[in-house]
Amino acid sequence: MKPFSLLIKPAGADCNLRCRYCFYLEKGELYPETVRHRMSVETLERVVASFFQTPQGVYGFGWQGGEPTLMGLDFFKHVTAVQSSLGRTGMAVSNGLQTNGTLLDDDWAKHLAKYHFLVGVSVDGPERIHDAMRRNTGGNPTHARVMEGIKALTRHRVDFNILTLASRSNVGHPEKVYDYLCDQGFLFHQYIECVEFDGQGRLQPFAITGREWGEFLCRIFDRWIQKDTRRVSVRLFDTLLMRMVDGACNTCVAGRSCDQYFVVEHNGDIYPCDFNVTPEWRLGNVTAASWEAVQTSQRYVDFAAIKGQWDAACTACPYLGYCHGDCPKNRKGRGMASHLCEGWRQFYAHALPRLEEIAQDIRRERLRQ
Repeated sequence: MKPFSLLIKPAGADCNLRCRYCFYLEKGELYPETVRHRMSVETLERVVASFFQTPQGVYGFGWQGGEPTLMGLDFFKHVTAVQSSLGRTGMAVSNGLQTNGTLLDDDWAKHLAKYHFLVGVSVDGPERIHDAMRRNTGGNPTHARVMEGIKALTRHRVDFNILTLASRSNVGHPEKVYDYLCDQGFLFHQYIECVEFDGQGRLQPFAITGREWGEFLCRIFDRWIQKDTRRVSVRLFDTLLMRMVDGACNTCVAGRSCDQYFVVEHNGDIYPCDFNVTPEWRLGNVTAASWEAVQTSQRYVDFAAIKGQWDAACTACPYLGYCHGDCPKNRKGRGMASHLCEGWRQFYAHALPRLEEIAQDIRRERLRQ
């Protein structure tokens, strides 16, 4: 079997926030039989046991939502207990938790630290920028509570990074966002593009254009290249450097096909991608299907191939080896160019020459070791 990881939605699309740009909240409508979506102990145990039956170098579990901390800390204590009881000697297991951070406290942080969870916390920038999009179900701002959650992680030395969505609220202020994160001592950044279309294929008002994305990335890069190349980790820049130095892709977006992970919904339903949790792409359920059968199914093979069905003009693009036509979710249709193509080309032209200089330094350092 080809290696894969799991992205698990234990609370489905349920969330205690109502972020204006959230694409996943509506997925709760796939399961109308209940208002409150929660993964059962039986389903959890089946997920872990079946995954452990597959051959993996690292058994990677990503816990996401919705908001996964709605499950409560006891659920995650059971997660680590099941992993410990079913794991074999020498087995490498990793856990990642992607959260809005509002429910984290010292008890959560102690457990996350004990079991070496890598936590991704969503922060869109300074308070005013963050709260423009990220409010709770009562319409109240969330930035202050997120900062309290991060303080708990820091007190207990939990490894965490910051996930920043580039949307209408912050795309025009990249330096302000970058400087704020660094000033807070947050040195691991992941910038994600906000691209969403309505039913008629029109860009949503909170989403960004390709030109805005390119300008945002170039300005973040210029801030980073000045003095932070060895201090601040920006996931996109790390991905490009890995591609240059090792010839490897460490993110699905940079790969040639969409087959690096599976999504598991709260009831055990399996989907090929976070952005394609839809009835037509349902691959089965963990209670009835083996992972080998799911991975070799024609539906999954067809889905994985979509990434390579890029616009004909991409073939002649000098940057194809870095983006492979971009994430299919950013294309308006199969075989079409990415909505962000202009921005990606702007960024690659601006950043790749200087990243290649850093890559050369890394190669020389390796030779000296």
